[in-house]
Amino acid sequence: MKKAYFMGIDTGTNSSKGVLIDEYGSIIAEHATEHAMTNPAPGHYEHDADKDWWGDLCTISKALIEKSGVAPEDIKAVGTSALGADCLPVDEECRPLRKAILYGIDARATDEMAELTEMYGEEQIKKWYGRPLCSSDVMPKILWIKNKEPEIHAKTHKFLTGSSFIAAKLTGNYVVDRFLGLASFNPLYFNDGTPNPETCRPICRPDQLAEVKEANDLAGYVTDAAAKETGLAPGTPVIVGTDDSGAEAISTGVVAPGKMMIQFGSSIYMILGTKDLVDDDRLWREEFIVPGLCDISAGTNTAGSLTKWYRDTIFEDALNAERNGGPDAYEIMMEGIDKIAPGSDGLITLPYFAGERTPINDPKAKGILFGLTLAHTRQHMYRSALESVGYSVNQQLQIMMSHDVPIEQIFAVGGGVKNAHWMQIIADITGKEISTPAITVGASFGDALMAASGISHPGFETFASLTNFIKPGKKYTPNQENHNLYKKYQAVYDALYPATAKLMHELDAI
Repeated sequence: MKKAYFMGIDTGTNSSKGVLIDEYGSIIAEHATEHAMTNPAPGHYEHDADKDWWGDLCTISKALIEKSGVAPEDIKAVGTSALGADCLPVDEECRPLRKAILYGIDARATDEMAELTEMYGEEQIKKWYGRPLCSSDVMPKILWIKNKEPEIHAKTHKFLTGSSFIAAKLTGNYVVDRFLGLASFNPLYFNDGTPNPETCRPICRPDQLAEVKEANDLAGYVTDAAAKETGLAPGTPVIVGTDDSGAEAISTGVVAPGKMMIQFGSSIYMILGTKDLVDDDRLWREEFIVPGLCDISAGTNTAGSLTKWYRDTIFEDALNAERNGGPDAYEIMMEGIDKIAPGSDGLITLPYFAGERTPINDPKAKGILFGLTLAHTRQHMYRSALESVGYSVNQQLQIMMSHDVPIEQIFAVGGGVKNAHWMQIIADITGKEISTPAITVGASFGDALMAASGISHPGFETFASLTNFIKPGKKYTPNQENHNLYKKYQAVYDALYPATAKLMHELDAI
């Protein structure tokens, strides 16, 4: 009897990754490609959906088939995820009408957030979201297109997010999973997933929204046209899919309360499974992908993008050496970091180099290096940047724990986990044990698992059963002495933004 295989492909901010797994959860092949986001104006971040999303998927799909030698007809289901939540208007042929407006990192719709808050009132907004509107919400982005690009708004057949666009290109069907649809597009849908004509009226037509389904429901089947571009067999089942963070959380076993994922990508995304919805203005909450499970989530705008900025700007010599056949630039950047004491000899960074999402929800926030002296080196600055991400993570963990929700297990995932010293810094700052999974490919692995679940392949029938394929990797235990020292620096970090926010806004206005 032939083995069954499942493909998972994830599209992120700077790259796309794919895996092919077998029916035992073993990875048969991997492939990745890179792309770049554009920054056409301050606070505006975009992707070319055809080139960066669909183009990457086609390249990766063909590469996985070629590398593995697996016959396309033996691939029994495909799962995809993409950065979320984005806003992409498309015409009736699923052709993008403009570049995709990216997730919370794109802060162009601040006027629309204020307009909607005035329209509905702060209390109604809080009933819908459990917090004020923020740059991660899609409704203000659609309204921005209506206000600033009315001709595009009028031509739009559907307003999609990344995973919806990819599913539509593969199957011809416009769908969005409940996790994204009811949270990021809130309140444009009723709780049952049908469009709400009343809340849609000022924003878009109800028929301009995708159909809401569960993440592992079938979106449809690979069309003949998509088969030619991807190398997949026509008729291959495709699940609805979800956002990259949700898929990555599934890949780490966030299927029950107390299970948590911290995703170290270009940004940080944190998802903690909870029994009930928890309202807090500083964080987000929604019903999670797993039926009956809620979550508290949080997101920063910089993590890997901050380390990349240091590589490209402060350690340009290391990058040039790598390009000329030398060692990896990030390895050079870490040289001597372990010799610097926790707290970087009194240097603290606010990592708001692209504004910030939670917990301050301020797109006008600015980065700060606080405490610089002539004794500090660029290694101090880089260690301080790594620590700043830890301070931000810890700040949000403390908010979560203030609501008496259990945190029983923390899995760190994403490209950042390759840096063992960084993971130890995170453990020391938070005082929590941090684990990494044995399989660290991330969201694409979660996509493949959910694809198998979507067709109820034996062993993959439920979300809980997916944990059988998730094996723990390395554990980082906090150093108590370092943790006690970091507590003092954390207090300074927590005070820096409130002390400088007014000045940040004044600077932004100049």
